[in-house]
Amino acid sequence: MDPHTFENLLEKHYASLYRFAYSLAKNPEDAADLTQQAFAVFARKGDAVRDPSKTRSWLFTTLYREFLKQAGRARRVVSIDDENESPREIPGPTVEVSRSLDQDAALVALASLEESQRAVLALFYLDQCSYREIAEILDIPIGTVMSRLSRGKEALREKLRVNEIDRE
Repeated sequence: MDPHTFENLLEKHYASLYRFAYSLAKNPEDAADLTQQAFAVFARKGDAVRDPSKTRSWLFTTLYREFLKQAGRARRVVSIDDENESPREIPGPTVEVSRSLDQDAALVALASLEESQRAVLALFYLDQCSYREIAEILDIPIGTVMSRLSRGKEALREKLRVNEIDRE
């Protein structure tokens, strides 16, 4: 593959792939690893994509499959929580901080959902994928995309509502 073309592809899709990876992995390091892995696979196998308009979908699908592989490996490994992690400082109340806290609450609530709902919500809202694109990326029927999106939105609303009540 032409290096210039690959660089253009990176520029065009890296941010949206990273957002999707972050919504799945729940931490920046793993999200970066997943994103880089998707591009590494594309560098090796990207010539198999016959229709250039399918490249974005192919990258998302590859990233999702890499996530599933890593998640499968992680289930077989016992993890130890880092007890030395320092708590985040809470900044003073400003409009920007309020928005940031709302975003943080939404991301925490999103991260607590089932992986199947989280993936659909992230692709739909964070990456603006269509139902058809989501179905292709996750290899599920469009009807399943629609039902997971509906159930995921309701679960997210409920978690945010509960969090709001807890803050009051």
